[in-house]
Amino acid sequence: MGANPLLHLPSTVPPAERTVWERLATTADVATRVEAEPFLARAAVFEYLLDHPAFATDVARVLRLSKFTIRNTPSGMVLDDGRGLTGEFRLVYAANGTRLFHADGEYNAALLPTIHGEALTMIEYRTRPASQGRVFVAPAVSGFVRLDSRVLAFGFRVLHAAAQRKAALEAQRLMKKFARVSRALEESPEAVLEKLRQAPGVSTRELDEFGRLLSAR
Repeated sequence: MGANPLLHLPSTVPPAERTVWERLATTADVATRVEAEPFLARAAVFEYLLDHPAFATDVARVLRLSKFTIRNTPSGMVLDDGRGLTGEFRLVYAANGTRLFHADGEYNAALLPTIHGEALTMIEYRTRPASQGRVFVAPAVSGFVRLDSRVLAFGFRVLHAAAQRKAALEAQRLMKKFARVSRALEESPEAVLEKLRQAPGVSTRELDEFGRLLSAR
């Protein structure tokens, strides 16, 4: 079984994990890869948000860019997209230029059966220097979704083109939100921090760490 051609795992991914993720990608019902528009950011800030998904969704929420939430719990991270998708979420690989995320959950909507499945998302990025300590981030997002129900999976394949377009659109939107967050943090970092201080459930430790990053000009 070969890897999906859209999945390009770094050579440093451990062999056992590589087998798991390549199998998921190969058997995915929907797969996409999107090269997103480059945007300006501070590298340390961008990478902090990648490495702290729950905090990143707090930032997007206070900026009114998304209702998607990820929460840290004693047993791990859980997600809720506000539209019926819930489940477990993990950052499974992190190295310079690559982050790999895995989600396992279900989708509930009126008049539809519960849909169970899992998803793998890989964010790759290159940077090149810009002015005032910032960099241009050139990201690419690869996504793979596998459904537990073969009947529903067949339906997805029948509507393959529409599912592909939807997946690509979501990947583009994700990177556009990162770009808008980065712009807000450049234009008014204290205002964003104050909104985070006022928001319920935001980690004090992560807020302090993030504040120090923003102040390190």
